[in-house]
Amino acid sequence: MSLNEEPEIVTWPETHYVFVERVGPFEKNAPEAWGTLHSILGGISKSNTVTGYMSLYKRGPQIYRAGVSLSGGPEELPEGVEYAVFEGGKYSRFVLTGPYSQLAEASGRVFDVVSERGIAMRDDFCIENYVKDPRVTPVDELVTEILIPTI
Repeated sequence: MSLNEEPEIVTWPETHYVFVERVGPFEKNAPEAWGTLHSILGGISKSNTVTGYMSLYKRGPQIYRAGVSLSGGPEELPEGVEYAVFEGGKYSRFVLTGPYSQLAEASGRVFDVVSERGIAMRDDFCIENYVKDPRVTPVDELVTEILIPTI
């Protein structure tokens, strides 16, 4: 697994975010949420400019949001999606290069590093930002930023 374990402090900008939310075990709910989102993505992009793909999640209550960022507030949205302005803020960024199948292991390691180094987390959503398009990027070259909300 190619995971950068030296976090970089970054500021995530305010983001217009359209998403499908699931509550419960990630291993079940994350694929379901992405499946639903991909099935209605055409309806989202019909009237809106999609600028990126990202998930937001909280480990404690196990909230998982599969979604896309938009260039501005949404126009028309299909049924089944929600919209929020995600405030962003200060994050510790770790970078995984490789297949999405390594995300669970990488996220676990990131939380181990956070604990080992005493990185103070604030109560906010963690982010997985999918930097490269999996439709045109070989799986071993995919880049995912794992961002942990820090104080």
